[in-house]
Amino acid sequence: MKIRLICLNKTAKEYENLVAEYSKRIARYTKFDMVVLPAVKGINASEEQQKREAEKILTKIQSTSYVILLNETKPINSIGGKEYTSKQFANLLQQKMNASISELVFVIGGAYGFYQSVYDIAKEQVSLSKLTLPHQLVRLVFLEQLYRGFTILRGEKYHH
Repeated sequence: MKIRLICLNKTAKEYENLVAEYSKRIARYTKFDMVVLPAVKGINASEEQQKREAEKILTKIQSTSYVILLNETKPINSIGGKEYTSKQFANLLQQKMNASISELVFVIGGAYGFYQSVYDIAKEQVSLSKLTLPHQLVRLVFLEQLYRGFTILRGEKYHH
């Protein structure tokens, strides 16, 4: 299974080394790539920004990909992500591998969230925290949890 992370804006210098390190570690377990799309600039309307970001995101996703959005925790009766423990997230990865999914795509949206067209192609949503986190930190936390998930599945000692 190949895993792709799609995110907006280049990685902040403060995080570059850690993002590179976790990307390298993940590549030991599965094919992995991270697609960083340029920021949408000069738009003040949140819906128009969402729409332009969605257009960029959708060009990087194949119709056969299994898409999971990294989104805020689901409020009652609203769109949002499901929270997992690290072990539960590892089990989610195992389920996708067992289902013979060829490409698993995770997407981190922009500051205003996702446009409806991105929600429409998503199969699931995952929340990394009930806290609001900066997108750069979400990228790093996700990569660390992805690596941790693989170490859990392999019974390696990193998780402890």
